[in-house]
Amino acid sequence: MHDVAKLQKEAMDMLKKTSRTFYIPITFLESKLKKAVASAYLCMRAIDEIEDHESLGAQEKQELLLATSKMLKNGFDKKLYEQLVEPFQEILPPVSLRLGDWLEICPDDLVEKVKDSTSEMAEGMAKWVGKNWQVKTKEDLDEYTYYVAGLVGVMLSDLWKWSADIDTDRDLAIAYGRGLQAVNILRNKDEDSERGVQFFPEGWTRADMFEYAESNLAQADEYIKSIDSKSILLFCKLPLALAHKTLKALKSGKEKMTRSEVEQTVEEVQAEV
Repeated sequence: MHDVAKLQKEAMDMLKKTSRTFYIPITFLESKLKKAVASAYLCMRAIDEIEDHESLGAQEKQELLLATSKMLKNGFDKKLYEQLVEPFQEILPPVSLRLGDWLEICPDDLVEKVKDSTSEMAEGMAKWVGKNWQVKTKEDLDEYTYYVAGLVGVMLSDLWKWSADIDTDRDLAIAYGRGLQAVNILRNKDEDSERGVQFFPEGWTRADMFEYAESNLAQADEYIKSIDSKSILLFCKLPLALAHKTLKALKSGKEKMTRSEVEQTVEEVQAEV
């Protein structure tokens, strides 16, 4: 058993390594909520790395994701999970191998919510591995972006309700996640195409995907209006501000925001809230 304080520090270090975008806003949250959101992010990153891994075959990915989903639904056993990933310990990143540790840092009264959401995400990812990520219709795009991002919005809204009795609209919460994911799809289009992945529905142009992203981000702007906790608002507003600015940068022909632009955005958001 890891020392809890040591494990929490390792979790935050891992968070910083895997996503600076979310590491910063997570640090704004109060202690218990910070542990829950950090746990959720790392658990979801753990399965995301399995879904995206270049050295795993489709069948291996599906088997790992579905087995993990089942474990999370039916009383997670850390030792059984370690046995599941043991054959892949040389290729999977530490964030995936240590999913059991990330669950341990989650507060007891919130861990079932994190497990449920991660389980649903893993099942959805397995489904899309089977489809080889070939989006054909807007309905496909909505389904995929729900599993990998909209679901996160719903889970976070449940945590906001628990933590600060904040009521948010479920559809707007989904749009919040979808909007961020749509920006990622635009940013990574060339890279995705090189690996044979197609997230643009058939017949869609880049302008169509920009419209999809902007529509969801507009709903995300509505979503945060219902949040009256400063720390939670900071958490939600920073990734949203970065998404809006990244979209603007992409429209102007840039690949991404510069580090100085990101730092400036962090300062602007903190000053606004």
